[in-house]
Order: sequence, then C-alpha cells, then structure tokens
Amino acid sequence: MLRKCKVFELVDHPRDWKVIKNQWVFDVKSDGRRKARLVVKGFSQVEGLDFDQVFSPVVRFETVHLMLALAALENWYITGLDVQSAYLYGKLNEEIYMEQPEGFAVPGQERKVLCLWCALYGLKQAGLAWWRTLDESLKELGFERLKSEAGIFFYKKKGTNIVIGIIYVDDALFCSPNKAVVDAIKAQFMRKWECRDLGEPNEFLQMRITRKGRTIHLDQCTYLQKVVEHCGMLNAKSASTPLLAGYYAAKNTEPVDVDLHSRFQTVIGSLLYLMLGTRPDTAFAVTHLSCHAANPSQDHLNKALYICRYLIGTSTYFLVYNGGSGAGLIACMHSDWGSDPTSCLSQTGFYLKLADGLISWTSRAQKTIAYSSTEAEYMALSNCACQVTWIRSLLGELSYKLKAIPICGDNQGSIFMASNPVTEPRSKHIDIRYHGIRKSVAKGNVELFFIDGAENPADLLTKNLPRKQFAKFRAQLGLQFPSGSI
Repeated sequence: MLRKCKVFELVDHPRDWKVIKNQWVFDVKSDGRRKARLVVKGFSQVEGLDFDQVFSPVVRFETVHLMLALAALENWYITGLDVQSAYLYGKLNEEIYMEQPEGFAVPGQERKVLCLWCALYGLKQAGLAWWRTLDESLKELGFERLKSEAGIFFYKKKGTNIVIGIIYVDDALFCSPNKAVVDAIKAQFMRKWECRDLGEPNEFLQMRITRKGRTIHLDQCTYLQKVVEHCGMLNAKSASTPLLAGYYAAKNTEPVDVDLHSRFQTVIGSLLYLMLGTRPDTAFAVTHLSCHAANPSQDHLNKALYICRYLIGTSTYFLVYNGGSGAGLIACMHSDWGSDPTSCLSQTGFYLKLADGLISWTSRAQKTIAYSSTEAEYMALSNCACQVTWIRSLLGELSYKLKAIPICGDNQGSIFMASNPVTEPRSKHIDIRYHGIRKSVAKGNVELFFIDGAENPADLLTKNLPRKQFAKFRAQLGLQFPSGSI
C-alpha cells in the first residue's frame, strides 16, 4: 500500500538533516482482520521545522446523533464506507526524511533513507494533510462543507435529491432520500481512493447502528464490554445509579500518585467516550469526576469504578430515534445553584431531543458565580440557547426552515428575565454574554416554557439523584432498556 500510494522515495541521507525513526504496529480489528501499520515516531519532530499546523477537524458526536435522527424522521437511505490507509493520501508540504522500516531495507542501500511525499501515521501533521486532500476531493465531486460543522458535507444539484456526507477521519456515512443518487456519489468517491464498502452501516465511531424501518437504535455494548474488562470489573456487582445520591467529589490535596493518576485517567477517559456517544444518563457523574483528572484520589477512582458497576447493570440499553413519532426539536434545561461547595459555582445541564431521542446533552459547571438560583437558571438558559442557535444554523444550511424551538425550564424568574429586556438590581451585574438568550427570544428562534421542577428531566444532568427519581427522568431521555435491566 505504501508503494502503491507513492508515499516515499529512496534517497541519500541528507547532510545536517534529522531523520525520523519508525516502528511496526500490529492489531486485530473488531471483525477479526489482522492489520500491520508502519508508524512514524512523530514525538521526535521539531515544531517549525518538521511541522507547523496540526489541527484537523472531525465531526462532533452530537452532529452524528442529529443526522441519524433526521435520517429516521425523513426515512433516508444510509450507506457507509471506510477509506483504507487514509493518511497515506495526504500530501505533505514539509521536507521529512525517515529511516527505512525494519525488515524492508533495500539490500546494499541500507544507509539510504526515505523522503516522505505523503503522510504516515504518527506524523504530527498527518491528520491535517489527509483532511486537506479529502476537502479538495469532495469539492471536485460537487460537495460543499457546512460552515456550522466541518465534518458535514452536502451535495445538491438542481433536479436531484440532497446527499449528506458525515466524515470522521477515514470513516464516512452518506445519507439521502434517493438510493440511486447516493450510490452514484459513493461510487465516485470510491474511485478516488481504495475503500471498503460497508453497505448499510452497522457501526460508526464504535456505536452500533441497528435500523428497523424508520426507527434507529444506537448502542455501545461491544465497547462497553471492553471497558469493563479492561477495568477488571467483569464480575462486579451492578449498581442502580451512576453515583450515590448527594455524593460530592472533594479536591485531593495530597501529592500526585503517578500510578493512581494513570489508572484514573484510563478509566475516566473510557467513560467519557461512552458518555459522549450514547450514555447521557452518566453525563453528570462522569463530568463531575473528570474535573479531578489532574490529581485524583483513591476515592475518585473508586467512584469511577462505581460508574462501571452502573454500566454493567444497564449494558444492554440503546438510544432510540423513532422516525414514526414525527417529534421535532425540543430543549430542556436546569441548573443546580451553588452545587460546588469549594468554588460556589453552579451546575448547568441541558439536552436537545429530536425524533423522541436525545441528540445533544451537556453537564458542566458554570464559569462565573451566580448570586441566586434565578441567575443560575438564567445563565443555563443562555448556554442552552447557544446550542439551539447552532443547531438552527446547521439545519438552515441544509435548507430546513424552523419555527421557534421550545426550551423548557423550571424557574419563572429566569424565564421572565429572558423574555423581557429589563434592567434590575438582581440582573444588572450578570456577564453580558449571558444576555444572548434575550436576543434569541426576540428573534423568535426559541420559545420559553415553564415546567414544574419535580417534572424536569434535565435535573438528571445537574446532580446525583436518588434511584427512584433518577429512573423516572432516565426514561424520558429516549433510552430504552430491555426487560431485566436496572
């Protein structure tokens, strides 16, 4: 494959020029395929000499959820593919030399080195080089990239149905109401690069996709099983909630324990990936503990493993997008005033639903101290409105014209402040960025509704709830648990 893509050229060792080393990496993929990959030791690259820019955009999880929910509602045809050795197609702008790989040195020319024309895995700029090549090639095929989301491309010509491309590095999904159109575009894409045709996708970003008519199920059961096994929790007893009700993770004041630090970050990193993919029910617990990743205590690690116990008991769940429901966009938000006794910061939690399933969820500490519960709710409303505005912008680029999107909250004072541009003693000191909610209401982009606090599902994203209340709100998130789950 390296020779086919003309990745390198054998040249004499350049004088006074650093040569990068490499190594072979072997892996067995989830479908049983054995893979060998030549990886550059990019950690030895020098910034400004071997590379400059390195950032490469990828599609966000919430955008993938949104597109799949749309596919369920619109009954779109979905097909997928995987670009083989994608980074090898990325053209390099820098002059980089590499040693000949072990076992493949040219006899009699062992002192020569390889001059790289294309990217290899491990290079700092490899992702960016591939992204630039991909972006240009999709433009040649007639695709345009969304301004709101760098990982979404759309193809629309007069007299044809729209085709949407969802790109995450070397994995791609194509969606369209017209199967013939999307298959023709996909065939053109595959002629540019060597690809593995996945047909109707069963997996994307380690999320298993199961489609039944106009209903799409998402789960991460396989990845979850690997996480539980890696954490040594295979035989652990299940728990009914992610964390105990009322639990607060106190800051660790002891010196950093290197082994504990490494293990905690491994566990919490895996839990974060699960949470972002398909587990909104663990959002508060995971983000709450992840704040202590720099210096975790044994208690923090124990609680991270406690979340694993909860996941064991709910391992067979799935997130559902029900296209037959016809359910449109709706948002729900809540805040927990002064929930952090150390910093006095409040917690914001909100989510967006489409097709009766969550497409976006957030649980995070607010950036400034709120002086009242009304102020905390007002700041949370503004954060939620920012996310709604982004979703509106993204869908607008895809030619969807939306009415005002409802946002539900349980604080009358904050709804009044957002709906009326008045200056009061209780609101005049609030950071100006949080007044964006007023502009969204005035423009008609969002519409605010009051719901009773005891019936607000977003409460699950702001604190550790008792089992009964947690189970009640979890059922309203678009999650379905087979019988026998907790």
